[in-house]
Amino acid sequence: MSFSAVTKEELARLSEKKPCCELAELAALVRMDGTLQISAHQQYTLNVITESAPVARKIYRLAKDVLRRPVDIVVRRKLRLRKNNSYMVRIYPRGTEDLQSLGLLNEDGQIYHGISPDLIKKRCDQRAYLRGAFLAGGSINNPEGTYHLEIVSNDEEHAQALCQLVNCFKLGAKVSMRKHWYVVYIKESERIVEFLGFIGAHHALLEFENVRVLKDVRNQVNRLVNCETANLDKIVDAAVRQLENIQLIQNTIGLQALPPTLRGMAELRLEYTDASLKELGEMLQPKVGKSGVNHRMRKIEELAERIRNEKTGNSKLMV
Repeated sequence: MSFSAVTKEELARLSEKKPCCELAELAALVRMDGTLQISAHQQYTLNVITESAPVARKIYRLAKDVLRRPVDIVVRRKLRLRKNNSYMVRIYPRGTEDLQSLGLLNEDGQIYHGISPDLIKKRCDQRAYLRGAFLAGGSINNPEGTYHLEIVSNDEEHAQALCQLVNCFKLGAKVSMRKHWYVVYIKESERIVEFLGFIGAHHALLEFENVRVLKDVRNQVNRLVNCETANLDKIVDAAVRQLENIQLIQNTIGLQALPPTLRGMAELRLEYTDASLKELGEMLQPKVGKSGVNHRMRKIEELAERIRNEKTGNSKLMV
């Protein structure tokens, strides 16, 4: 089961105690996944379709509790393998009054595309509406991959209103268009965690945080290892270059031609090929710091370069 499905299953099990919150959550579920049918006798039917059995049960229960109208569920079984069943919850509202209470119609009986202010007056109602919207049209990536949470709507005005509602909690949500759908999305991991907390997905929040922390630690360790590897590569390259310079001097003019400080440095490097500059400095008498050792190595390198140039006839050798 995907992380998104587990999160929705947790949310579907939540039970609201306040009628206002139940209404807000049902309104979002119906708005996102529902279609309205009107018969020749002006009888209304709301068909809400979902592929999640827990979500279907929640819609059924909320419709019963909030509207107190007839409700039934039709299961559509998919014949193809690996295809989920779909569940159609049929709600039979009584006239336009129920549709207005769900924010589907305005006072004039016209389709209302935004989110009715009456549904989200209180903070608890706002959380409930967002929970319903996520249950109906939301998804969240597994935190092992890229961080992404989204809610998809087929109505631009509703998507913009939904984005504004999310941003009442300062979550930095944005809206983009994907084909003929409008996507409200959050990409920052901290904001996704906050959103999960607001809508009541506390188990999903903890799992998300655990994975995120482990992922961050893993990335930090990888960065440190890469940094250490890069530093080791530099040290090895420098040591190889130093040995090449010293051996060149030894095979041409001899180490005895070097000043005492440089000769001692060269002999130590030849003897301790794997030692760091700091370790070489500790072996000198008197001891020399890392910068002092580096200075002497540069002098040796300059001399080696002059020898190379002399061999090619570019300059005269001067020790």
